[in-house]
Amino acid sequence: MFWEEEKSKQQYQVPDDVSDLVFNIDCRELPVDHIYDLGEALVKHLPWFDQEESCAIHAIHLAGSQNGWERPDPELGQKLILSRRTKLILRAPKERHDEINQALNGVTLDIEDCSLTIGKSKVKALSSQGTIFSRHIVLEDGEAEDENKFLMRLAKILQDRDIRVKKALCGVINEIKTLEGPIQTRSIMFSGLGPDESVQLQQIGIGAGRHMGCGIFIPHKGIDAVKKADDD
Repeated sequence: MFWEEEKSKQQYQVPDDVSDLVFNIDCRELPVDHIYDLGEALVKHLPWFDQEESCAIHAIHLAGSQNGWERPDPELGQKLILSRRTKLILRAPKERHDEINQALNGVTLDIEDCSLTIGKSKVKALSSQGTIFSRHIVLEDGEAEDENKFLMRLAKILQDRDIRVKKALCGVINEIKTLEGPIQTRSIMFSGLGPDESVQLQQIGIGAGRHMGCGIFIPHKGIDAVKKADDD
């Protein structure tokens, strides 16, 4: 008889060659569409950051509430009001951590007239969870109109990395405002990944715009909550 048990998360050791740096920040408010300006401000202090595939910025998101919380409307001049627990998170290879900390510790960024001061950081390992989610994958020509074209492109990318797509679910289309014009993106969730597949995808991501929060994956609870996460 031949019997192979599926490797559990407990047996899989998440490598530390790429991880998240979680920074304390002093910031009262930010524009809703802040990610482009945040990325541009950070690259001024880390000029190589947008050139490395495994470096990325997490957009600063606030969790929604079931008690009437609504996302601020940028058209009305409303802003995200941050709590003291809000963090700035950068994903980067281990060998860059010291350089990033030295370049950013104590720095104050100007994000559309909003002041964001960066403090010390802690290292957070990537997750081995089998369900991961990206809020923004940059769309190519025709993919805004054809969801299947988008899915097939991503499936081919993962196939080339020896990652088998078992479950995938697209979310809504969004736009990121830049000086060169808006960039269209779509959210995507993959489920049923093995721990090594999940970590590999988090380490490398998919597509362009990592310094604008695009192509970066985070663990997610599951398919049922994807649309809710899009609105957070």
